[in-house]
Amino acid sequence: MPEHASWFTLLLAHVHETLDHNAAVLGHTVLGNEAPTWMSFEPLLVSLFVALILIVLGAITRISLADANKAVTPEERLTVRTFMEAFLGFFYDLAKSVMDADRAKKYFPLIGTGALFVFFANVMALLPGAPVATSNLNITMGCAAVVFILFNVYGLKEQGWGYVKHLAGPAWYLAWLVFPIELISLCVRPITLAVRLMLNMAVDHLILGIFLALVGLLVPLPVMILGVLIILIQTLVFTLLTCIYIGLATEHEAH
Repeated sequence: MPEHASWFTLLLAHVHETLDHNAAVLGHTVLGNEAPTWMSFEPLLVSLFVALILIVLGAITRISLADANKAVTPEERLTVRTFMEAFLGFFYDLAKSVMDADRAKKYFPLIGTGALFVFFANVMALLPGAPVATSNLNITMGCAAVVFILFNVYGLKEQGWGYVKHLAGPAWYLAWLVFPIELISLCVRPITLAVRLMLNMAVDHLILGIFLALVGLLVPLPVMILGVLIILIQTLVFTLLTCIYIGLATEHEAH
């Protein structure tokens, strides 16, 4: 699908003069040194739309769990509550398999929120004419930056100076060699998170758009099935790497 060819573009077109003025104030991009336009706000608007969906789903789930007597009884059909329980339960078990149960529970607000955002942002790739926030590097880099900042904060809170000391390696006389390597490895983590997710979702959305443009009936179905698989895998990979990075950062030196 060509860039910005979505129904969100139609919404932004009504206020494009204001957005153009605001884009000019922001200056040029860090990567490519390009001047943003009013259409550059589309991924941000889509991200806010996904966040709004998550807030609504969270509110519905919270209301359904308000009655403690009904909350302990599983519902017979698929509802928002059962979906959220199954989805978050799966990723909570994933977090427990990477780190212990106490840390999984402590850091699951970040892990669960990230999994939900990436999943629902990816799912929009299956809707014709819908933009995909995670196919934009700015959005995926923002998600990766949040994970990067927080797992380093968690590591410093858990280990203090030992977290920085760990980057220098086990032997002090090799610190001059090990520390730069570990520091580079640490800084590469958000880049791998962002680029992997962005490229996979951008290519998947592009291929699906091409097939829909060529033949709009039946033929795109195998591509859409493949797209569902990619959506699930990319959500799993992003969340798994988040769990691994948090687990490594908060693991005590004795372990």
